[in-house]
Amino acid sequence: MKILGIETSCDETAAAVVENGVKILSSAVASSAEMHAKTGGVIPEAAARAQVVSILPVLQEALSDAKCGMEKIDAIATTVGPGLVGSLLVGVESAKTLAYLYRKPIVPVNHLVAHIYANWLVESAPEFPAMVLVVSGGHTDLVLMQAHSTLEWLGGTRDDAAGEAFDKSARLLGLSYPGGPAIAAAAKDFKFPNSNFQLKLFPRPMMDEHNFDFSFSGLKTAVWRATQDKGLKISTEQLAAEVQEAIVDVLITKTLRAVREFRPKSLLLAGGVSANTRLREAFESKIKNLKLEVDFRVPPPKLCTDNAAYIAACAYFCHFPVAWESLETKPDLSISGQV
Repeated sequence: MKILGIETSCDETAAAVVENGVKILSSAVASSAEMHAKTGGVIPEAAARAQVVSILPVLQEALSDAKCGMEKIDAIATTVGPGLVGSLLVGVESAKTLAYLYRKPIVPVNHLVAHIYANWLVESAPEFPAMVLVVSGGHTDLVLMQAHSTLEWLGGTRDDAAGEAFDKSARLLGLSYPGGPAIAAAAKDFKFPNSNFQLKLFPRPMMDEHNFDFSFSGLKTAVWRATQDKGLKISTEQLAAEVQEAIVDVLITKTLRAVREFRPKSLLLAGGVSANTRLREAFESKIKNLKLEVDFRVPPPKLCTDNAAYIAACAYFCHFPVAWESLETKPDLSISGQV
């Protein structure tokens, strides 16, 4: 079964063709990040205009790389939210047009749920139940996944997401956009003065509270105060390392607390922030030190950031539970009643 995925929730315009939910036949992404770097962040109207320019070339590239035309596509999956309204409309209207022209069913996909399915595109499928940390620019959520389409939300951010804390802190430190990679690069350049040195300058909001909620607004305030303190003789590299460590500490502590309580078979990371190298390494180290019996999975960085491959994978597993290859005849997925 071949699904054409379309993703236009923010500043990336993406299309991909995925077979049976696990095999990426093609994945094309056009990013307007360079344009948004000039303004220090995403301007919704500008992002939507960039989506209009990129959507057709990206669709053509995805179909060409997959070596298949629309007649070989079984369904079209498109992001319907959350995201920027103008950007989302570009993908949705493109999907509706293709569905009408080629009489293909449309599968609406939640962008955050789809992030999780990057973990099904790399190796053997994770086992259920799975604990999932979805951490991105706009969202930080802990979810217990009992099966496909069976998710229990355990907690999330009460104010700012981890990704937003990275972006805003980077701006305060005079670093470039996007802030997450900029802070990670600066933190990597920090040289520890001795082996006993610890990164403890900034607070860890809500880390010790026995719930699964997050809050990063206070951390941003602490970073602002540090940048205003003329007596604080700390390099930009150390400040970046301090910010990164504070965010990582909170994410890991809260998530592993949930792992100990619910005892899932798998622990999955998803979302753009999960591309952070320090976060990945710290998770692996902590799991090993605590001797937790959980299968830790995190996708490669290119599948953590916005792309259409996981949109198609999510559509396959959540909307087509019966594998087509196991049927003698394909079910009727004509456009009537399916859109």
